[in-house]
Amino acid sequence: MLRLVLLVLFVAPLAGCYYVQAAKGQWELTRKREPIAEVLEDEDTAPDLAARLRLVQEARQFSIDELGLPDNKSYRSYADIERDYVVWNVFAAPEFSMQAKTWCFPIAGCVSYRGYFSKEDAQREADRMADEGYDVAVGGVAAYSTLGKLNDPVVSSMMNWDDTQLVGVLFHELAHQVLYVKGDSGFNESFATAVEEFGVRRWLEARGEIGDFEKYLGQRKLRQDLMGLVAAARDELQTVYEAPLSDDEKRETKSRRLAKLAADVAARLTESGRDPGNWLSAELNNARLVSMTLYEGRLPEFRALFDRCNHRVECFYAQAKALAGR
Repeated sequence: MLRLVLLVLFVAPLAGCYYVQAAKGQWELTRKREPIAEVLEDEDTAPDLAARLRLVQEARQFSIDELGLPDNKSYRSYADIERDYVVWNVFAAPEFSMQAKTWCFPIAGCVSYRGYFSKEDAQREADRMADEGYDVAVGGVAAYSTLGKLNDPVVSSMMNWDDTQLVGVLFHELAHQVLYVKGDSGFNESFATAVEEFGVRRWLEARGEIGDFEKYLGQRKLRQDLMGLVAAARDELQTVYEAPLSDDEKRETKSRRLAKLAADVAARLTESGRDPGNWLSAELNNARLVSMTLYEGRLPEFRALFDRCNHRVECFYAQAKALAGR
């Protein structure tokens, strides 16, 4: 709590309202957290919630013993936030560029999004950026991390996931505490996604649930297919933006290419038996394309690095840190 108070005192003078809402949101999250052990001892705890929290405890210990992830107080507590998302991230990109706008912060450095504990605040920021001519996107985030600076709790919004996704996100968020490069969101998210992947595999193999890993791989394959479609559209659009065309010509070509992307995504999701409605419910624009490629842009590179280390996590972390320093 003292660290949080000091953080509030440090950031409050820096940028007015944004840091005030961030400090209030973090304070509320901290106030609501309870040690998981105490929640499990409470007779009023619902059996389903108790089962999920026991799973978290097992996965947390596994992350230390088998994945070399930090042994600290992160994800040892639980907070019922009584909403679907803990924060909402705002992404922005110029109308004719795939270069995301970045915001810089004392802890995280410069990142390609700005987070709000209130959906209304996030939407106001998105509207402001849109008025300045940016493409914008707003996305709710069910998990939350301060990179180990504070004792982050497991939040109730994470309880809506299946067991594999819940465990995978724990590994992903803890990986940020092993390696985080300020100002390089693509590197950070791709590294953490790689840790999530091999962590989930080891977790499910240890539990004799390899069938669930095949399901997980199927979900990953579908996501990779979709990201391939997004990457192709992104590259083509960047070529258009750099071409000697008028703004009207660029807008028309952009509209056609995004429509094609929507059709391609809908076809792939339908083929896999998924409803494309959720994926396509928000507008496709430069900001949304940028936000979708953060998590996997360098994933093949980290997978290859893990293979070269013969799947030894100590080697992988050391080589990834060396790569970050180049």
